Amino acid sequence: MTRERFDDNIAALVGDIAGRALDDDLAAYLNENYGPASDWYRAVKAECEQAVRDGWMCEREAGGIRYGRVTKPDTSAGPFSVDVVSMNDCKGPHHAHPEGEIDMVMPIEGDARFDGQGAGWKVYPPGSAHYPTVSGGAALVLYLLPAGRIEFTRPS
Repeated sequence: MTRERFDDNIAALVGDIAGRALDDDLAAYLNENYGPASDWYRAVKAECEQAVRDGWMCEREAGGIRYGRVTKPDTSAGPFSVDVVSMNDCKGPHHAHPEGEIDMVMPIEGDARFDGQGAGWKVYPPGSAHYPTVSGGAALVLYLLPAGRIEFTRPS
């Protein structure tokens, strides 16, 4: 696995979804075309698992959550940043998505779910907020943030 192959896979995805609204229709499209049964999903999951083992992905840790920004916006992922987190039955810090968030959920152990979503895609619309939570095991979550925007907040 190479960083170049990972970047190429992400660029292909972003090229396909560029300009689409971050909503339930996008989640359905991603699950149908880039879901767990697809070669694309399987390749990217394997690439992420290897990158974590190699130490260039999820290189930081706080509160038992490993994380890291893999790609800055306006580079190989177009207008998105790419971040990956590794979580095991835990809840992360509350944050808001000023422009939305696109999550690729990759269970690693058990029946891991991210905010209730098993293997596949979850899309948060602009202005949404949550405590990112993995239950039922361990998962990697790759997330695309328009313009790299995320705001760590206190819930209201």
